Amino acid sequence: MEQVNTYTKALTDWIIVFGPKVLGALLVFIIGLYVTNWLSRVIGKSMNRRHFDVSLQSFLSSMVSVGLKILLLVTVAGMLGIQTTSFVALIGALGLAVGLALQGSLANFAGGVLILVFKPFKVGDIIETQGQTGVVMEIQIFNTILLTGENKTVILANGAVSNGTIVNHSKHGTLRVDITVGISPDNDMQKVRQVVESTMIANAHVLKDPKPTVNILKVADGMVTLAVRPYAETGHYWDVYFELQETLKTAFEKNAIAAPLHTYVVVNKTQTA
Repeated sequence: MEQVNTYTKALTDWIIVFGPKVLGALLVFIIGLYVTNWLSRVIGKSMNRRHFDVSLQSFLSSMVSVGLKILLLVTVAGMLGIQTTSFVALIGALGLAVGLALQGSLANFAGGVLILVFKPFKVGDIIETQGQTGVVMEIQIFNTILLTGENKTVILANGAVSNGTIVNHSKHGTLRVDITVGISPDNDMQKVRQVVESTMIANAHVLKDPKPTVNILKVADGMVTLAVRPYAETGHYWDVYFELQETLKTAFEKNAIAAPLHTYVVVNKTQTA
């Protein structure tokens, strides 16, 4: 009985000393979990109202939730009397080690966040970057996925994309189609201009505004080079580019517009004994 009384007294003393700390830590933990989940939902709704990218919403919400829960655990451990200095130092050392090991991945992660926040392009845009041109199929946290005109899938690191030059062909919804045509200098230029303009206007994919133009680019090498400049929606760029060249050739033949004549200089060298 004496031993039982000793253990009972020790347990009672422990409850008196540590009971309030344990109850307080448990209460803080429960309330902290509720507040953490509430803050994550509030941040998610706020980003949704501001029309943040869906993938960025879920990623940032997860980061905030994990960070707050780690902070909550450290706080609860401190309330229980556990020394958290070494614990925080360990987390910092692990973070440093992981950061050094994943420098490239962290750069790609930062680049992905910048792309998702500042939106230099979006899914469906035609862009040119890192020597590649294609339609943006996906914007991931670490990579951007392009589909090229040859139907090839190109995976680009977001770090390089965000730090490099990006040409967005879809930003304004329209593109100018640049076509050069060579004709003979003997043609009536007013007639040529009328034929080219009427051919461009007749194409269903050529926009009326901005107005298509045709100008003399240069006169050299025995021909007149015309700069034919129609505008088209981004999705019809190649339709206009190929269709116009075919229809212009047909229109030139129909209206007797002569093509340039190529001249060759033949040098005859005679060898004397």
